[in-house]
Amino acid sequence: MNRLLIGLAAIAGTGLLLLRGTELRSAPQRPSASVQYLEGDAYQKSRAYSPAVTTTGGRIIWLAGQTGLQDANGKSFAGDFDGQARTALQLIDRTLKREGASLQNLVSMTVFINDPRNGDRLVNLRREFFPAGKFPASTLITVSNFAQPGMMIEIQGVAVVNQ
Repeated sequence: MNRLLIGLAAIAGTGLLLLRGTELRSAPQRPSASVQYLEGDAYQKSRAYSPAVTTTGGRIIWLAGQTGLQDANGKSFAGDFDGQARTALQLIDRTLKREGASLQNLVSMTVFINDPRNGDRLVNLRREFFPAGKFPASTLITVSNFAQPGMMIEIQGVAVVNQ
């Protein structure tokens, strides 16, 4: 009789384990981020952006648009595209660092500028901020006005980091 009860208990226990299956884990499983940059053609490389970035796993950070009308000391960058663009990228980097990431985790960026002639300047700045050549996928849009007078650029982005 004892053997029968022990056998039934073992069968019932095995059945419960099979039913619960993936719910049982010895330790929390966290996917690590994998990022792959699709190599661009000659034009895309010359414009310092990737046509696509594929990610799996990790944590996604959605960044609000950043602008740079002035530096940390209050110096105005009105009329200074490079100053505003550098400041916007630095603010994105600072925000990402608060989340344990950096600008190098940026996989996509949307850049709004008010003058298409500044597009070439942006390309040079992207090369400066992404020296390894792993550029985020990027869209450049020309707009007629921004939320504040004097703004010349706004950048929003998406970053992917390990958990």
